[in-house]
Parts: sequence; structure tokens; C-alpha cells
Amino acid sequence: MGSHSSDDFTAKWAEHDLGEVVVSAKEVRDRINELGKQITLDYAQRPPLLVCVLKGAINFMADLMRAIELPVEVDFMAVSSYGAATKTSGVVRIVKDLDVDLAQRDVLIVEDVVDSGLTLNYLRQYLGARNPKSLEVCALLLKVGEQRVEQSLKYVGFSIPADFVVGFGLDVNERYRNLDAIYTYTGDV
Repeated sequence: MGSHSSDDFTAKWAEHDLGEVVVSAKEVRDRINELGKQITLDYAQRPPLLVCVLKGAINFMADLMRAIELPVEVDFMAVSSYGAATKTSGVVRIVKDLDVDLAQRDVLIVEDVVDSGLTLNYLRQYLGARNPKSLEVCALLLKVGEQRVEQSLKYVGFSIPADFVVGFGLDVNERYRNLDAIYTYTGDV
């Protein structure tokens, strides 16, 4: 991880706010393909409902669902626990709820990053109360040492340091989501 690849798209407008490449664009693509193959095997007889946690997981979700060779269904949820900050507030607010019934469905939450784990813990309880057949998590990033709640994550793309990162869906004030790689953020909030 962390090597700068010639295919990493670093927009000139963003360079002054970006530090090191944490995960290159190629590493992201390769790992998503591996996750897609594993999910395809694990859910072969029961295609899951993928629940994308907006907005940060949208890039991950788009690539992941194409890497899964099953007739998956998708739905979207929006939660807020950051606001404009770079650390979670710990207070979770549902901004957009799901449109489908989860009863007796195999549900896979697709999350961009797990840091404190508070938001994910809340989501698991919230969705678990809807009686899914199974409820698992696929997170692109896990920030090492930041969890305040014990997490059991079935699929993890990368374990990374606790630095604040942007790119590949992750943002600061709605910017940097369109970068292909994942970078440390060195700018102001």
C-alpha cells in the first residue's frame, strides 16, 4: 500500500491539500475485485441485498456490485455522524432510510470507512431490528486502533492508519470524492 502509481488521478486543484497516497488506484481496483469474488462464493445460493451507506461508499459500491457475479439488489441509506468535522461526533442521524423490506433477506452493508465503529454499531442495531436473515459488513477501509466498539467485519478492503483520508468517495465538505486513489488529507477543514 501507499506507492504512487502512474494511474492515480490527482487533480491539480487538490494537490495542495493531499499528503501521501495511502492506497493507490490500482490497489483499490484489485482489492475490490478480490472482495467481489469472495462475496460471489460466499453468497452463491443467496444473492445479497447490498446496502450502500451514502455518500462516502458510493464509489466503492459501484465497483463492488460490478465485481460480484450474482444478481444482487441494491438500496441506499444516508446517515450523518460527522457533519463538516474530520472526527465522528458519535451522534448518528438517519438522513435517508431504505426503500426495501429486509425481512428474511441476506443483507450486506457496504461502508467506506470504519473508524470509531459507533455509526456502524448503530446501523447494525437499526437494520437488525428489521429481521434480516443475515446482516454482514463490507468496509473498504478500517482505521487501525480507532474502534470504540468491538466490530466483527466479514469483509475489509484495507486496514489503514488512523489518519484522516480522502478520495475514492471519501470527502471533506463534499470535495475530493472523485479522486481515484486514497490520500491523507493535509488541508484545513
